[in-house]
Amino acid sequence: MTEHNPDLHLRIGREELVVRQRYQVISIANDVLIGLWFLIGSFMFFSESLTYSGTWLFVIGSVEMLIRPVIRLIRHLHLQRLRSPAAAGDDSFDY
Repeated sequence: MTEHNPDLHLRIGREELVVRQRYQVISIANDVLIGLWFLIGSFMFFSESLTYSGTWLFVIGSVEMLIRPVIRLIRHLHLQRLRSPAAAGDDSFDY
């Protein structure tokens, strides 16, 4: 039996690549900040005098976790505007 392996051709414009890279950097920076807020806040809980400040860092980290899906939504909408109307509905690989 012969396997048929068709080539897959994707067209991604330069603008789309730039947009994807920018949002990826923003998302990574946001994730790093989330980790820092929670890590520093956790250490603050070792000292009773810093517990209040540590709690605020946990709140800030939680707000940044809510920002994650907002970044993805804005990226998705930005990419929708760049794509042609025929390809606009084809976002099955856009995570």
